[in-house]
Amino acid sequence: MTSRPPQQPDREIKALRDEIRRHERLYYVLDRPEITDAEFDKLMRLLRELEDAYPQYASDDSPTRRVGGERSNTFAPVPHKVPMLSLDNCYSEEEFLDWHARVVKGLGGDKFELAVEAKIDGLSCSIEYAGGKLVRASTRGDGETGEDVTLNVRTIGAVPLALPKGAPDDFEARGEVYMDKRDFEALVKEALGAGDEPFVNPRNAAAGSLRQKDPAVTAKRRLKFFAHSYGHLASGAEPASHWEYLETCRELGFPVSAVRKLCRSAEEVLAFYREHAEKRFSLPYEIDGLVVKVNLLKQQKLLGFTAKSPRWAIAFKYPAQQAVTRVLGVEFSVGRTGVVTPVASLEPVKCGGVTISSATLHNFDEIARLGLKAGDKVVIERAGEVIPKVVRVETSARDGSQKDIVPPKRCPSCGSELFRDEEEVALRCVNPSCPAQLRRSLLHFASRDAMRIEGLGGSSVDQLLAKGLLKGFPDIYRLRKEDLLGLELFKDKKAENLLAEIAKSKDQPLSRLIYALGIRHIGEKSGRVLAGHFRTMGAFMAAGPEELAKVPDVGPVVAEAIAEFFKSAATRAMIGELESLGLRMDEPARASVGGKLEGKTFVFTGELTGMTRSEAQARVRELGGKETSSVSAKTSYVVAGADPGSKLDKARKLGVKVLTEEEFLSLIKE
Repeated sequence: MTSRPPQQPDREIKALRDEIRRHERLYYVLDRPEITDAEFDKLMRLLRELEDAYPQYASDDSPTRRVGGERSNTFAPVPHKVPMLSLDNCYSEEEFLDWHARVVKGLGGDKFELAVEAKIDGLSCSIEYAGGKLVRASTRGDGETGEDVTLNVRTIGAVPLALPKGAPDDFEARGEVYMDKRDFEALVKEALGAGDEPFVNPRNAAAGSLRQKDPAVTAKRRLKFFAHSYGHLASGAEPASHWEYLETCRELGFPVSAVRKLCRSAEEVLAFYREHAEKRFSLPYEIDGLVVKVNLLKQQKLLGFTAKSPRWAIAFKYPAQQAVTRVLGVEFSVGRTGVVTPVASLEPVKCGGVTISSATLHNFDEIARLGLKAGDKVVIERAGEVIPKVVRVETSARDGSQKDIVPPKRCPSCGSELFRDEEEVALRCVNPSCPAQLRRSLLHFASRDAMRIEGLGGSSVDQLLAKGLLKGFPDIYRLRKEDLLGLELFKDKKAENLLAEIAKSKDQPLSRLIYALGIRHIGEKSGRVLAGHFRTMGAFMAAGPEELAKVPDVGPVVAEAIAEFFKSAATRAMIGELESLGLRMDEPARASVGGKLEGKTFVFTGELTGMTRSEAQARVRELGGKETSSVSAKTSYVVAGADPGSKLDKARKLGVKVLTEEEFLSLIKE
């Protein structure tokens, strides 16, 4: 709570919201922040405390509502009111001048201006407002229909949740969702530290972040947005020119690229293009060219469209950065999912402003397609990627010393046999104790929805790995108090608590163990289904692909992944060790609970405080009920926590009984 109860909370809440919006505009739109991130966070905390204390003043356009408790299970299709067309590209000054000549001819020799702005390497997005409030956001999709990403776009600080007074009632801003280079590098570092595969470039990171099912994940990715064009606008709201539209966007609170210029000739455009050929590398975000548009809208309408692109605009791309070097050899890298990726070691060479010494080869089919051999002279290309790629082999430079690149038969990290799915091009190590995958596997094994070993988190695992105390799942159950006391993190009581948690985890049912093992395609729900069907680990391991595929919700792809997992002798030996260490290898029959929740269906929305959503769902199942992700007339109860989403509105419309968290806890109390 705040240090003093406000005399007029509604006014204090409004003043705080206005102040936070002002700082968001200074940071995202004007690029001149007045306060530090810590000071901004303090304002947000104060506003959140006031809103919690006085919920009657809640508002969907409050800055605190950028991340709700709602997850999206699907991205619903969104038909665009005005098609989101792609632009034609040109890659040389000659091609640009050809386009310019066509514009001159199309306008009958009339004078015209060209609005030029940076072509941000991100993901196109449409953001719609009604009555001044953000109502929908969607991806470009196929141009006619996109995907609804409203919940995720609301988390982007650069996007106004509400427009200022005087804004058009019906307004659609189109632009680019992107990620700064600095934030991308931090995301890559975080992924590598966790043993995850990083995104290959900022554009892929932005696209992957915008399509997260959990908006809280999107919010952590620090996405940004530039407005660059308009779609559907209210009658009479159309600007006279593109430049005027960009200025309107700035006034309404949308960031626009600072790399822009109003040019009066082709020569001015070319000079601006040349100026930024090198300057682009020092920008905080990736650009892959410039977008050039005829400025006046009446002239745009006169020029019209082709079937897929406007005649009045073109993307003037910069050529990809290329260099010639030699492949010294090929190393094999094992990713967090066990995929073995070939990486070329190169003679160091300058490309795109940095020195390159390695390049991804993606997979062995790509090596065959390139016809690559160790020792070959190659052309590499870098266009924003962390690791560049080999685009061509100079076969004419061969002297007979080159050697074939042979795919490994065993994992370069642990020596286990590698497998390759018929429908995949990747070689994969399925040994869960493989050192290259071990950290991620251990954290997953101990996680809340798996074996639930409280205290075995990232820092603990890192120290145990560094000391050589963990080489696989069974080693968790061999830890002794003296082992833990030798680590920086552990004092007497903490060591005892962790050992107690480890001992308690031995009694987790088979369903949790199946999920904890990290079998590809097996989630928490699949683990429950499989354990309920086979009842024992022995029966589960003995099942062949055909038998597995007949289990509800499994199917042939998942069945093959399970069968592949248990082919490994190391895996089967590890299961045997876990059993000998006292872990439970069966699924208990669901106890009769006198019909307490039998036949009842629950849907959860918002954030629970007394337990996690997973724990609440598990409790429902233990008492004979079931949980689903969508509300229908057949739903028995919707449990609404803090910041509930659209499921609460749907429940009320359908007349479904809504429970507070306290009412739910009372219902499940034994």
